[in-house]
Amino acid sequence: MKVLVATEKPFAAAAVEGIKQEVEAAGHELALLEKYTEKAQLLDAVKDADALIIRSDKVDAEVLDAAKQLKIVVRAGAGYDNIDLAAATAHNVVAENTPGQNANAVAELVFGMLVFGVRNFFNGKAGTELMGKKLGILAFGNVGRNVARIAKGFGMEVYAYDAYCPKEAIEAAGVKAADSQAELFAECDIVSLHIPATAETKQSINAALVGSMKKGGIVVNTARKEVINEPELIQLMNERTDIKYLTDIMPDAHDEFSKLEGRYFSTPKKMGAQTAEANINAGIAAAKQINAYFATGDTKFQVNK
Repeated sequence: MKVLVATEKPFAAAAVEGIKQEVEAAGHELALLEKYTEKAQLLDAVKDADALIIRSDKVDAEVLDAAKQLKIVVRAGAGYDNIDLAAATAHNVVAENTPGQNANAVAELVFGMLVFGVRNFFNGKAGTELMGKKLGILAFGNVGRNVARIAKGFGMEVYAYDAYCPKEAIEAAGVKAADSQAELFAECDIVSLHIPATAETKQSINAALVGSMKKGGIVVNTARKEVINEPELIQLMNERTDIKYLTDIMPDAHDEFSKLEGRYFSTPKKMGAQTAEANINAGIAAAKQINAYFATGDTKFQVNK
């Protein structure tokens, strides 16, 4: 089988070597398409590929039409909104992600941004500490659990809410389970977002939720920009000058947020999974999942069921 790694933004060299070793040890052929500049290059490269590993590269109906032999595509990372799942299903292509491989990297970034934020972006003026603050985690998956683990080291009081995770499972992790999303925001000094962008969650983080936070409230977003109701949050932050918004996904209204001097920060581009370790882990996990699929039909991480 031919396994194509198609990455506009390449994996680290160590990740590529790890992928190569996994693929070739299983008797498959590895092909690389790195730093491509036009979609036509991707369309040409997928023509004879049986499997595809991508990062943030888009796999839509046009790509799937061109990939006549494709059986499986794996997104090296947790998010998979760059794959057209309906089109993959229509083409009988298994779509997978690699959950958990980037979780610690994203969680550590949450606290890098938080320390930066509570210390007033290192402007020389006195800030506050994280110890003793109430941290709310919205969605208690792989990243949320790592955030909780690190927060305990800071001496924070940790709460979580997840509509799809039983309260018992949250409490078993030594975290206080909130009864609702609304309660989480009202109770906590800081809320860290880890929800996917779905029809249910898009623009769900609005003025009512954030406005219920205590004085000095901070929202940290390492999830997706689409979950934020940007116009409402901007209006609220203009009315409440004590609230801060820290994000790893530059908002559409970045210029408007930037006017909120000293209370807003965005990374220039999404940095959550940008560590050498996460890069290697996710790439090798993708290769192992493809090998398992070809060997036994394993679809444990399929996302287009």
